[in-house]
Amino acid sequence: MTIHLETHDNGVLQITMDNPPVNALNIDDTFEIASICDSIRHKSEVTVVILTATGKGFCAGVDIKELENRDGHEGILEINEACYQAFRAVYECDVPVIAAVNDYCLGTGIGLVGCSDIIISVSDAQFGLPEVDNGALGALTHLERIVPRQRARQMLYTCDTATALELHGYGTVYQCVDLDELQSSALTLASKIAAKQPETIRAAKRSAIGIDTQDIRKSYRYEQGFTFQLNLAGEGHRARQEFLEGKRNTK
Repeated sequence: MTIHLETHDNGVLQITMDNPPVNALNIDDTFEIASICDSIRHKSEVTVVILTATGKGFCAGVDIKELENRDGHEGILEINEACYQAFRAVYECDVPVIAAVNDYCLGTGIGLVGCSDIIISVSDAQFGLPEVDNGALGALTHLERIVPRQRARQMLYTCDTATALELHGYGTVYQCVDLDELQSSALTLASKIAAKQPETIRAAKRSAIGIDTQDIRKSYRYEQGFTFQLNLAGEGHRARQEFLEGKRNTK
């Protein structure tokens, strides 16, 4: 198991991704994040969720080796569903979700932080979508929630990254901190929220979702359709093999 849970004071639940070397999420762990976030609707003792990671990166995306080891289109179908459910569950989580980003945040990581309520990050973290290089699409929906639309499209087409400091300038990263301050900063903010009346905070979360101007579940599903189309055309397999053979570096 590479998803760890820890409960802090005041009902703060920390979800930590721990899959060295780069925290690429496999199918089961992606589904596990969805299951944990969905379960909180039945756990009144949980007041805030912190989503973070250990090691070199917050999340490097999906586990490409796992996809290539699955027969036919099984890997793409399963990871598409897993990512959809994980992003939806973070977005719909009954309590506020704080993403504490410890290092680079790519692909699936963008989906997770884009669905979170608040982002705290180390100052030198890089955010980006290498999907075009991977023969896939997806999570532009979520990237547009943290950078302006034209910047997001430039990042999509070029696979360029943006720094946490740039996102802080947009106001989408709440706080940039040093790595040794990330945990304490996330816990301080979580504790401030947890001190509020729990029922009111849950109502506030539901109201925030209710007034959102974009149905991110629908728009992400639309993007995923092109990922499967590219896979059927053979582009996905070609790009994944190129990556696994070391012919390009997506970071």
